[in-house]
Amino acid sequence: MTIEEVQNQIIEEFEIFEDWMDKYEYIIELGNNLEPYDDKNKTTSNLIQGCQSRVWLNAEMKDGKIIFSADSDAIITKGIIALLIRVVNNRTPEEVMNADFSFIEKIGLRENLSPTRANGLVSMIKNMKAYGLAFYSKEK
Repeated sequence: MTIEEVQNQIIEEFEIFEDWMDKYEYIIELGNNLEPYDDKNKTTSNLIQGCQSRVWLNAEMKDGKIIFSADSDAIITKGIIALLIRVVNNRTPEEVMNADFSFIEKIGLRENLSPTRANGLVSMIKNMKAYGLAFYSKEK
């Protein structure tokens, strides 16, 4: 499945819900289903700067693909990072670098976040793309 196909799938899932309270509940559920994060990775170097809550993001290369893992101490933020991981997990560095995350606007996520959470969302995306760039640079 391509990044675009995954994003379209997410858009379809969010169309099911009538209001944002239901969408927030779904986001929380996604966070609860996120793979367990190894506590040894809860380091300051994995902490995303610019987020209101604490968010840890780790990435490893396996067979030419980036595998992301993350955790947060806030339930909605954990769901948001779970959505982002779903889009770019197990992708090549180049795919991660070029991902547009267009689903965010299409489901209305950014406009339904507080300004500090929206800034955190931007920081999460920047960190994921930075991992893509770092792994891409190592390959070249």
